Amino acid sequence: MRSPATIVVATLIGNFTEWFDFAVYGALAVTLGRVFFPGGDAVASLLASLAVFGIAFVFRPLGGALLGSFGDRRGRRAALSVAVVGISGATTLIGVLPAYAAIGFWAPLLLVLLRCVQGLSAGGEWTGASAFLAEYAPPGRRGFRASLISASGGLAIVAGTGSVLLLQSLLTPAEMQSWGWRLPFLLAAPLGLIGLYLRLRLDETPVYRQLRERDQIAATPVRTALRTERSTLVLAFACASVTGVGFYYLATYFTTAMSAGGQQKAALTVSSVALLFYAAICPLAGALSDRIGRRRVYVGGALAHAVLAVPVLLLVGSGQPGLALLGMCLFAIPQAGLNVMSSIVLVELFPARTRSSGSALAYSLGVGPIAGTAPLVAAALAAVTRTPVAPALYLAAIALIVGLVLAWRLPETAGRSLAESASHPTAAVTR
Repeated sequence: MRSPATIVVATLIGNFTEWFDFAVYGALAVTLGRVFFPGGDAVASLLASLAVFGIAFVFRPLGGALLGSFGDRRGRRAALSVAVVGISGATTLIGVLPAYAAIGFWAPLLLVLLRCVQGLSAGGEWTGASAFLAEYAPPGRRGFRASLISASGGLAIVAGTGSVLLLQSLLTPAEMQSWGWRLPFLLAAPLGLIGLYLRLRLDETPVYRQLRERDQIAATPVRTALRTERSTLVLAFACASVTGVGFYYLATYFTTAMSAGGQQKAALTVSSVALLFYAAICPLAGALSDRIGRRRVYVGGALAHAVLAVPVLLLVGSGQPGLALLGMCLFAIPQAGLNVMSSIVLVELFPARTRSSGSALAYSLGVGPIAGTAPLVAAALAAVTRTPVAPALYLAAIALIVGLVLAWRLPETAGRSLAESASHPTAAVTR
């Protein structure tokens, strides 16, 4: 099965499953806090729920190393098949997990373990899917093709939050907390089975087949990347950090901030509309990078985040859904550029034989301990300072620092050959 449509659908479905779960967990953070971390302090329960959310991202670097190495040694298709099984399996098990009231401390412990499995599996999904699409795409269309990864993530989050909204409209709060929250997690089972079926029927990418024919498969790709691509790994880590922090603000923290003010349904609605807008402009960002280069889009997006952070958080925290939507849509414009660039630049930075390992490790480190904990850090800062400015300054500082680093060191990658096996310098190159 080699048709472009089949390749795109099979690649995107695993990514869709990952972000569907991400959205459901974020939208149900308050409910999950009550189910698994009951107590008299609602803020403490919410922070505990968000802490478990962040734990999965701590395990993403290990998953990136394991699945990335597997993808470089055994093939991109094999790694993506393993990833979709891990993500969908762990998500489904969360849906049948007993609550704290039934089994006590075992409930949050098992939730943590399942989130760790999700983190390990997701560690190689994003960059693995990006590499698969990019290695099949024509050189002048790689940015546009990779943008579909970012767009599918946004659509998955809308689907996840939409399912929660639908359930909340049909069920009472007591029913939602008792059993309704489980239903969206259980949808991961059929999604995972369909994804596995489609991915197993794909051919390996032309780039990987060429590596195998030339006997250029790295025996220890992670070690090779750490030895020969250190500066590229650091640069890719910076790229992933600013992208991840901004995206988790858009997809999770903004919703949580509005929900804390007693507007959970309005927050989910506003977030869904903003993410539909985000998904719609992702292909435009990819096409733009094919025309003017990746570097300009990436640097511009990072610096725009630094400028917009405070006004956007003030709009989100205004208590007015219309103003919150305006703020999220403004924020979505540079975030679309950053996210799409993350999908393609991390793939283009690394040579073919260490591409899966290098990109997955760097991306997972950036969106794991740094970006994955951003919603928790933001919520904690807001709780301590009682102002939206503190979380905004945290975001702005990261965006400004990384934006300046990218302006200094990020090379132009749009014209590179993905079949190239030699290392590339990371000195800044203008287009």
